[in-house]
Amino acid sequence: MNGPIRHLAAVIFVAFAVLVGTVTYLQVIRGPEYRDDPRNLRVPTGRAGKERGTIITADGVILARSTGDPDNPQLFTRTYPEGESYAHVVGYATLIFGAAGVEKTQAPALVSNRDATISGVINAILGGDIRPQGLRLSLIDDLQQAAIQALGEQTGAVVALDPDTGAVLAMVSNPGFDPASLQGRDAGPAGNALDGDPTEPLRNRAVNATYPPGSVFKIVTAAAALEAGVAGGGTTFDDPLTLELPGSTATISNYDGEVCGNGGTVTLTQAFVSSCNTTFAALGMQVGADQLVATAEAFGFNTEIPFDLDTLPSVIPGAATFVNDLPGVAQSAIGQRDVRATPLQMALVVAAIANEGEVMQPYLVQQVFNSAGQIESEATPAVWRRAISPASAAALTDLMEKAVAGGTGFRARIPGFRVAGKTGTAEVPGGAPDTWFAGFGPVEAAPDVPRIVVAVIVEDGGTAGDNGTGGAVAAPIAKAVMQTFAGL
Repeated sequence: MNGPIRHLAAVIFVAFAVLVGTVTYLQVIRGPEYRDDPRNLRVPTGRAGKERGTIITADGVILARSTGDPDNPQLFTRTYPEGESYAHVVGYATLIFGAAGVEKTQAPALVSNRDATISGVINAILGGDIRPQGLRLSLIDDLQQAAIQALGEQTGAVVALDPDTGAVLAMVSNPGFDPASLQGRDAGPAGNALDGDPTEPLRNRAVNATYPPGSVFKIVTAAAALEAGVAGGGTTFDDPLTLELPGSTATISNYDGEVCGNGGTVTLTQAFVSSCNTTFAALGMQVGADQLVATAEAFGFNTEIPFDLDTLPSVIPGAATFVNDLPGVAQSAIGQRDVRATPLQMALVVAAIANEGEVMQPYLVQQVFNSAGQIESEATPAVWRRAISPASAAALTDLMEKAVAGGTGFRARIPGFRVAGKTGTAEVPGGAPDTWFAGFGPVEAAPDVPRIVVAVIVEDGGTAGDNGTGGAVAAPIAKAVMQTFAGL
């Protein structure tokens, strides 16, 4: 073979290699990205009418299923028997509006392989099960219904989880929507109305909305002080009517405009039980921005929570933001300024305290099962992070139990069931306060004794309006869920 022919052969070989490499890159490496791109209508169009797996609760309530068309066994209609009750968690899978909830995040398991894709063909050739898989969620219907009923028509969210495993036991967001209204080719007007509704019924407020946490953030501030050795339950602080912030004309007052104790001194325990802004603002400045931010981040702030649904991170500005800004530290220490949290995040903060300082990774998908009902995979409880020491967790548990027994959280008390918790009434510029409660019970940890964490947010003071507080509005909601859990 002469030189020119060898050169031509080499060029052809290189061109062929480049072509093969490019095709492989586009189909294998970038293929999933292109497939899942929301601008790619081919995939949802191809899946329209396909069978999808069943979704059920931990106790067997059917949340979503595909019903075959009697005239065409290849076509299926997606139905949601529980309607609004689980709409934000289950979500929807539609041709026009895409997908949301676990219908979106768990689509690879829920979608049938009975198609002409390469993976579907290979699976069929190898004798694999081409029918879709189903999901058993960790949600418990009694708790879900209790949360729905207790929240009522108020705008907000409720999250309940098991602090020992991370299993989410209830997740409610209001206002809601009926996912059935988004199904079918004629769903456009209903979907557009929901999308344009100013109350945002499509938003899952439990994981995709952040709020100023207000006084529930004092749990984090107290944790920072305990971890740094700055203060304990018996540490005393000055008890002024208003706290003047250094280098500023701003002041901080308590919610009722009164002193926290007797006007002389007050202990950290008294301040926590009564939810005193003046004490915790002073404590925040004493702890310092570095420790406050580091503790919040140890609980999961400024990090995307690993979860079975898409979530918004909860945020606290970095410590560098507070250089020469002690007023900012003071305001952040009481859950105001630029601190924002999701209800799921605050549930995890409380779960860490209930679990001796460890935050378990939250999960919603408990089991994946095949078309024959056989379990193919199951959630395994795993520690996500250590937030605080067991000693600090025990001290915070004591503070939180006292806050419910004889403080602002007294409306969460349940006879025969020890509850620890914290209320929050967060100021919102130009509006009524957002009201919070986050707590757990029973307080005593014992083998084979199940426990529950409940976090509640009610926007704009709930039905109480401007007079709404976390203790008056949110605590009774948490109590109702815990009572159902305890069978009381």
